[in-house]
Amino acid sequence: MLSKSAARLFFLGGTAVFSLVFLALTIDTLRQIPKRSNAEDMTDAVKRGHDLWTFNNCMGCHTLLGEGAYYAPELTKVVERRGKPWIRIFLKDPEAMFPGRRKMINYGFNDGEIEDLLAFFEWVGRIDTNGFPPEPDLAEKIQATQVVTRQTTSDHKALPQPEMFRTICMSCHALGGKGGVVGPALDTVAAKYSRAQLDLWLKNPQEVKPGTSMPKLPMDDTVRRELVDFLLSYQGGNE
Repeated sequence: MLSKSAARLFFLGGTAVFSLVFLALTIDTLRQIPKRSNAEDMTDAVKRGHDLWTFNNCMGCHTLLGEGAYYAPELTKVVERRGKPWIRIFLKDPEAMFPGRRKMINYGFNDGEIEDLLAFFEWVGRIDTNGFPPEPDLAEKIQATQVVTRQTTSDHKALPQPEMFRTICMSCHALGGKGGVVGPALDTVAAKYSRAQLDLWLKNPQEVKPGTSMPKLPMDDTVRRELVDFLLSYQGGNE
């Protein structure tokens, strides 16, 4: 049992010690912020992107660095997760990327504003957040399942992956056990569809399958031909 004077001394001493610890941690945090936040990379484009994020109240639906609403996806690592080409298309017309499902407002961003938002998201994604946001617990299990059930074997070599396939298609589809899980895996698609069918599907998915969730992506004839050639080469599909 402490006496009143001893208790007072214990309280004052403890308060002083923990105040010094708190002060030291605060100073250390402030010292690390410039390096961990990539302050030197905060360009004018990043600042304009931040202004667009704030002005349009994006945090009313999304979270960034864990702050915001949880109605829409977390965007701290969105560039790493989705890639710039996919985000450009999405911001241009959110509804087109998820027909009948996506509820994000089309803010009518012009090309310059989209690039500013990309610069802002890319800068945020490089902040040292000590591993936030964490990978989903099931991510490795899902990937392992894809490898076992979807990976194909072939004696011939497929053509190199077109940029459109690598940056856009694989955000939803998997091939060889790698990619997204939103749409079906494409390992055997060449054995199911002819060149003409694949071309029509890529040109206008709704015409082939009304109500499909696959968007009509902006691509010219050359890009579409590259995708069809690649998919056919992957498994020697039907001409």
